[in-house]
Amino acid sequence: MTETTPSTAPANGNGQLSLSTEAARQLATTTKTPPQMQEITSRWLLRLLPWVQCSGGVFRVNRRLTYTLGDGRITFSTTGSEVRVIPAELTELPMLRGFDDMEVLGALAGRFVQREFEADEKIVAEGSPADRLVLIAHGRVRKIGRGAYGDEQHLGTLADGDYLGEQSLVDGGTFQHTWRTKTPTTVLTLSRQDFEQIAEQSPALREHIESWRSSVEHAHNDYGEAAIDMASGHTGEPTLPGTFVDYELGPREYELSVAQTVLRVHSRVSDLYNQPMSQLDQQLRLTIEALRERQEHELVNNREFGLLHNADFSQRIRTRSGPPTPDDLDDLLATVWKDPAFFLAHPQAIAAFGRECSKRGVYPQSGEVNGHRVPSWRGVPIFPCNKIPISGTSTTSILLMRTGQENQGVVGLHQTGIPDEYQPSLSVRFMNINEQAIVSYLVSAYYSCAVLVPDALGVLEDVEVGRNG
Repeated sequence: MTETTPSTAPANGNGQLSLSTEAARQLATTTKTPPQMQEITSRWLLRLLPWVQCSGGVFRVNRRLTYTLGDGRITFSTTGSEVRVIPAELTELPMLRGFDDMEVLGALAGRFVQREFEADEKIVAEGSPADRLVLIAHGRVRKIGRGAYGDEQHLGTLADGDYLGEQSLVDGGTFQHTWRTKTPTTVLTLSRQDFEQIAEQSPALREHIESWRSSVEHAHNDYGEAAIDMASGHTGEPTLPGTFVDYELGPREYELSVAQTVLRVHSRVSDLYNQPMSQLDQQLRLTIEALRERQEHELVNNREFGLLHNADFSQRIRTRSGPPTPDDLDDLLATVWKDPAFFLAHPQAIAAFGRECSKRGVYPQSGEVNGHRVPSWRGVPIFPCNKIPISGTSTTSILLMRTGQENQGVVGLHQTGIPDEYQPSLSVRFMNINEQAIVSYLVSAYYSCAVLVPDALGVLEDVEVGRNG
């Protein structure tokens, strides 16, 4: 009988001595994360804005009556991206100084048409018919003439509040110079035909044009608000001046905007595949994150209430050389000097500012906000916001704002306590189950924002972020 020696060779031909990890995973429980989403950002604007309860769905900003007469410049009112000339400001035009028929001035103001020009575009050309008045709401326009030898000469620059072609409404003729934009420019134009139609209907206006009276001074304070008369430092018993605080007759009203979507989940998915995470909860979480991102985008860019479009023209400044320098941010701080809360800038703009500081040997301090380290300038924190657009020419804007209703600053608007509220001012409402067993939910977020007084928001425009040298 032959003795058999136990074999040391493996039972299979692969040399495997133990259970493989691939096979073991069939019995193991995989550790999973919730669904990840690259679109989610820090959303600092939503965190930092004080939110005001807007119970009626409309928020009215009452202000003192504001206009500045006698300074030779025309003031405009803005509603989002829409610009209007204040009727009383038309008396800054030499031919309308002293004219006080507000009904006629209002009719004239209503005939102006808004136009937008890009940089280096002609507004009027030399020799063209002088058939319109042009008011420059925002931007810079160069006056160009011809020299003795036909060369082009720069004869001057007009900016916000200036005007050209005022004589054309009465005298006609042709433009003697070319007017070309230096920067993107917003203008309001009034045709000679519209002016003559209103003059035909108003004997008072015709009489005033013929006599060409001088202007009438109107009392106002340094901010253009109707003055409040008072006396101080007096002795004895002088007669004290009487006064009242005048208000705007047509105050700005902000209606709550909405971002909505319909979330659809198959009932079989929500019934069977809910462990260890609820499918409906995760679908809602990611949908709400996307809605909040859209909300912040609208607060910055919406043409009706977005911050970029609601900054007063007098609060918009441009960089000195292109890239954002310490000097530029100091200029911006000078526009919002009463208790500024924070800067808001695209991450690339913050990086460009850092490069300019490094060139000058300046190193901005950083501070801690809610556990995050953020850069600051002059003690005012600079927060990143990728919702601020960068143009095709690599330019962007930097915002600076004062916040809070008690500070007459920028406030966010929402309404809490709405039906089926899931988060403040955000509702998730069951809609229906269709014949394919798909469950639909309406997800809605309500919001807006308001700038209570013009000097609460400043914008540094034309900030170059692509220059490396």
